[in-house]
Amino acid sequence: MKDKVKYILELPVEKAEEGLDKDYDILGLKFTENMEKGIEAFKKLLPRIKKPLMLRGSGNDSVDAELLPLLAQLADRKCIIGTATENNYKSIVPSVIKGGHRLIIRTPIDINLAKEMNILTSDMGLGLDRILTDTDIGGLGYGFEYGYSIMEKIKIEGKNGDKYLNVPLISFAAEETAKTKEAKDEKLSLYLEIASASAVKAAGADYIVLTKPEAVSILRGLE
Repeated sequence: MKDKVKYILELPVEKAEEGLDKDYDILGLKFTENMEKGIEAFKKLLPRIKKPLMLRGSGNDSVDAELLPLLAQLADRKCIIGTATENNYKSIVPSVIKGGHRLIIRTPIDINLAKEMNILTSDMGLGLDRILTDTDIGGLGYGFEYGYSIMEKIKIEGKNGDKYLNVPLISFAAEETAKTKEAKDEKLSLYLEIASASAVKAAGADYIVLTKPEAVSILRGLE
């Protein structure tokens, strides 16, 4: 029997206090390029967090090369750390290994690049069982469909014996959906988040990152 999908509710670290009592499997804390402010908020919040954690950087490779090792060191439990890319993974992997954490590796929507990064990262000593693959994905339309197909291909190759692709998939489809002009409507934004999450779940995502507590509750009700 396939394990249930894990739902991650991701919130800005400065506002995450609002989500401590919500329903989710993992709490995601999103940081910005203001490292000092984010780390200060994280230190204050950490003792109050009872659920498993995902700590995600700013998306700026150079900033995250410094920020993510710090977060890996400050964390008082084993976390999911993200996101490493081909530009900064060498700076991030050692701290992830030392802390016993798991690492999200993001590559452009390409199965070969995903496999290559998993090989390079595992060669540094991070076990494949501690790697989460993020293939990236578009918000709507053609970009979303192409990203969906790559996720499917990775799942198929992993089940067919490719150990470097037989790793969990994590999807930030809801984040991408929120960037679309259609998502400016608050009600429609919730519908789009649920639709995108349902789609990547069908594609084989093991971890789905959401931004709205209501979306988590609705998706649980559909299981």
